[in-house]
Amino acid sequence: MRIQRNAKFLLSSIFLASFAIIFVPVRASGAASKATAAFHKLESLAGNWEGKDAGGNAVKSKFQLIAGDTAVMEILDMPGMDQMDTFYSIDGDTIALIHYCPTGNQPRMRAHPAPGEVKMLTFAFEGAGNLPNLAVGHEQHLVIEFVGPNHIIERWTWRKNGKDTLMVYDLTRK
Repeated sequence: MRIQRNAKFLLSSIFLASFAIIFVPVRASGAASKATAAFHKLESLAGNWEGKDAGGNAVKSKFQLIAGDTAVMEILDMPGMDQMDTFYSIDGDTIALIHYCPTGNQPRMRAHPAPGEVKMLTFAFEGAGNLPNLAVGHEQHLVIEFVGPNHIIERWTWRKNGKDTLMVYDLTRK
């Protein structure tokens, strides 16, 4: 029995050491992956932003680095609506997003960054928490266009009953 326990412990130790040797250096090296470049672009948005929606209504957004700079939180605020919180983080070679909507659901989206300079991130819907079915209103798609270091345009697609409504927010850094 004791020999079996020692053998299991030894095998477990070897497995963990192998895992650390194989996977940790890749993460720690900060290899210049497409996702890393895209995440750095999101990090550069840290600060306060103001602008207008397509109807000319005032919009404010705040980007903040959180969780030891491993995620970016965006708080989007519009008059007459509760704030919307969105979290962005690296997940492999992609950027994952989870959006906390005042409607009570939490869409999850993912962007697959293109190689080269990051001028745009396109997030596609992958699922959502608290969404009983896809006919219920939810954010379906997001495109962030990096117009310049102090200018972005966000294009959110709201889907309800299979019908899409585009919401555009043109924001500048304050």
